[in-house]
Amino acid sequence: MHMTATLDPIHLHDVSLSYGNHRVLDGLSLSIAAGNVTALLGGNGAGKSTTLAVLLGFARAESGEVAVCGIDPAADPDGARRRIAYLPENVALYEHLTAVENADYLLALSGQRRDCEAITRAFAAAGLQERAWDQRLGGFSKGMRQKVAIAVALLREVPVLLLDEPTSGLDPRATADFNALLARVRDRGTAVLMVTHDLLSAADVADRIGFLEAGRLADEVMANGADRFDLRSLHARFQVGGGRRAA
Repeated sequence: MHMTATLDPIHLHDVSLSYGNHRVLDGLSLSIAAGNVTALLGGNGAGKSTTLAVLLGFARAESGEVAVCGIDPAADPDGARRRIAYLPENVALYEHLTAVENADYLLALSGQRRDCEAITRAFAAAGLQERAWDQRLGGFSKGMRQKVAIAVALLREVPVLLLDEPTSGLDPRATADFNALLARVRDRGTAVLMVTHDLLSAADVADRIGFLEAGRLADEVMANGADRFDLRSLHARFQVGGGRRAA
C-alpha cells in the first residue's frame, strides 16, 4: 500500500486482521503524532499485542493502512523497524554479560552505539543502582532487567517508541523514574505507543488513553488541565472494557 510522508509517525487506519475465524483487529484506526504519548488499555484478546505486531511488521493486516513514519511495515519491515525502539514485556537479555555490556551490544546491533558515559547516565535515569551497572544479569530481578531494557530502548533516539507493559515488575519509585524519563522522550519529539494495564502510570504520563475492545478503539480520553484525567471515571471505564482480566 502507498504511504505518504505527511502521515503521523504511528498511523493505523481501518485495519483488520484475523487468525483463523477469529477477528483480532476489526477496523482499528489510531494515529499518534510526534511528541505524543498514547496509552492503549484493554482486556485479554482485545488486540493490544497484535497492534504492536502489525506496527513491527510481524503480522500483516488483511485490509486498511499501517505506517511507521510513512513506511508500510509489511512491505518494508526493516525500514520500519529502523525507526522504532521496542520494549517487550519479557526482555531477552544476555545473562553472562554485565548491564553495561548488554546495553553496548544491543545498541551496536541497532547501529546506534553510545559511549559508556551515555549508557550509565541512562541507567541512572531509569533508576538502576550504580552498583549493578557492572554486574552480570544472571542475578538480576525482573525489575532490574526491565530498567536495563528501558535504558537501551530510550538510548535509541528514533521517531517511534513502542512499549509493552513497560512498568511490569517495577516498584512505585522505579515507575515514577520511568514516567519522568518517558516525559523527556516525548519532549524530544518521539511518538510513543504504550500498551499497559497500569492505569495509574498511564494517567501520569499519557497525553491520551485509548480503550481497545474487540479489535477496535472503543473510546479515548485526552489529558486535560492540571489533574490531567479523572481517575475515578477512568477506572470505571477500564473495568467495563475488561481491564480486570489479564492480558
